[in-house]
Amino acid sequence: MKNATKILNLLKYSFILVLMGIVFNSCQDNDWEIKQNFPFEVKVMPVPSKIKENETVEIRMSLETAATFSETKYTIRYFQYEGSGKLQHYDDIPYLPNDEYLLPQKQFRLYYTSESQESHKFSIWIKDSFSNEKRIDFEFDNTQ
Repeated sequence: MKNATKILNLLKYSFILVLMGIVFNSCQDNDWEIKQNFPFEVKVMPVPSKIKENETVEIRMSLETAATFSETKYTIRYFQYEGSGKLQHYDDIPYLPNDEYLLPQKQFRLYYTSESQESHKFSIWIKDSFSNEKRIDFEFDNTQ
């Protein structure tokens, strides 16, 4: 009889330990994490293919995401590898090549002003706070 009681107690405690293991493992499920990282696409309105010296071209851009996380920040930088010109956001001071600047909105306009009579080639990189990055290339031929 004593052995039967010991076996029942052992089975009862074993069952409790197995049940506790199942409960604790189910609490570690990561399905309830809040998603914050949403990849984005950059949409660019058509721009002219030719530009004169001292002429300014407007570049309209928008960032599109499948969903929005309010804490996401976007930055922009550019690098010009042919020609000479300046790129700026609205009336802000012109961007310096390869410096990062905060984008305050997901829809914005950039203005590129030619400062030479040669063709112009530059790239714009837009990055979010989760290190997702997109590159957009621009090329303008000279009209003179």
